[in-house]
Amino acid sequence: MTRTTLDDHRLDEVVPVRHVEVRRIEIAPGVHPGAHWHNGPVFGVVERGSVVFAVGDEPERVLCPGDTFFEPGDRTIARFDATDEGVTFLAWFPLADGVAPELTMGELPGCSGPGQRRRAGVG
Repeated sequence: MTRTTLDDHRLDEVVPVRHVEVRRIEIAPGVHPGAHWHNGPVFGVVERGSVVFAVGDEPERVLCPGDTFFEPGDRTIARFDATDEGVTFLAWFPLADGVAPELTMGELPGCSGPGQRRRAGVG
């Protein structure tokens, strides 16, 4: 048996997790959904294809099959753009009781730019 840690993320705040929703998501070739943000953290792994990924103003990187990613709930996801081959990925959404995962298009409100974290009281 071999166990390999692929990724490890520290959350900025305590997330009261009562359930985790796992989704398989497909984005057609060449689709560029645009900047967006989530109401909580998202963890994922690419199954097929590839995607150009960037959180805020961090450097872009291309994710390929087997690559993991993390989308913090308090940051704008600047890019999650399918390449010419499209992309299929699995995403885990840790959620509190009564909360459903949400994706909101555009930059996170209360931020001065895509790389900025949410200001206290906004959200």
